[in-house]
Amino acid sequence: MNRILSGIQPTGNLHIGNYLGALKNWVRLQAEYDCIFCIVDLHAITVPQDPAALRQSTREVAATYIAAGIDAERATIFNQSMVSAHAELGWILTCLTPLGWLNRMTQFKDKAGKNKDSVGLGLYSYPVLMAADILIYQATHVPVGEDQKQHLELARDLAQTFNRQFGAEYFPLPEPQIMGPATRVMSLRDGSKKMSKSDLSDYSRINMTDDADTIALKIRKAKTDPLPLPDSIEAAKSRPEAENLLSIYAALTDASLADTIAQFAGSEFSRFKETLAEVAVAKLAPIAAARGRILSDVGALDAILRRGAERANAIAQPNLAAIKDLVGLLRP
Repeated sequence: MNRILSGIQPTGNLHIGNYLGALKNWVRLQAEYDCIFCIVDLHAITVPQDPAALRQSTREVAATYIAAGIDAERATIFNQSMVSAHAELGWILTCLTPLGWLNRMTQFKDKAGKNKDSVGLGLYSYPVLMAADILIYQATHVPVGEDQKQHLELARDLAQTFNRQFGAEYFPLPEPQIMGPATRVMSLRDGSKKMSKSDLSDYSRINMTDDADTIALKIRKAKTDPLPLPDSIEAAKSRPEAENLLSIYAALTDASLADTIAQFAGSEFSRFKETLAEVAVAKLAPIAAARGRILSDVGALDAILRRGAERANAIAQPNLAAIKDLVGLLRP
């Protein structure tokens, strides 16, 4: 069976963008692939973190995975730092990565901004660790958003470089999977910006922890324009707030964007928002409730993460041993 690898950082509350762009699709993929879903806590520490908050957030993300429908018996769920092979392969790949490749990574430029000379090396080499996350399991497919496609290309380039340098077709070239009408959910306050956990306005996003009243309120307050809803995909493209809300509805209802636009063409935003709020509450409120129940038993949740790490290590450690042999590193 082909293997999926994906993960989410444990920083801030997960939101509807994480659900529609990742978790909802992961649930379906469990039936089609050998799935490994990690909480990427090593990536989180590329920027300063409060240790207690990081541990709590790691558990919260794991609980959200499970509440959204990821089956810990069918898929492998663990936090990245429990499997040391990620970091070890990350160093090996770092030694193969030309600086020019990393200099082209746009996410570093976006995150570092004018402070690029003072941020930690981890933020700069983040894409190499992401490549290690994928390659240590010989993953064949990676669900990614548009903003991560460049990082996956780097993983493919590094796989080819390793295979060529050490004369072995060891790593498969992982294929991107970009799925659904809402792979890039935008801010509810500005349709030109991606929905973000770090946005100062809580009204810019629907958190996976929001209750029914809060979800409905945020949708009612979502920014729109004064025109009726568009009647075609082409018309929606020039109206980012309208396109965003229609895409969210389409993803929540498993409809195409074209069918959703046809359903609501010419409607007033007020009526559409009422319908969208009902759908969002029906889909998300049960997940929030289940997440709360899971977090109420931290011992059971930690046991799930430990079992997941054992399963992940059972794949990663033999692969790491073979990689070290190819590189020429002595092992115990």
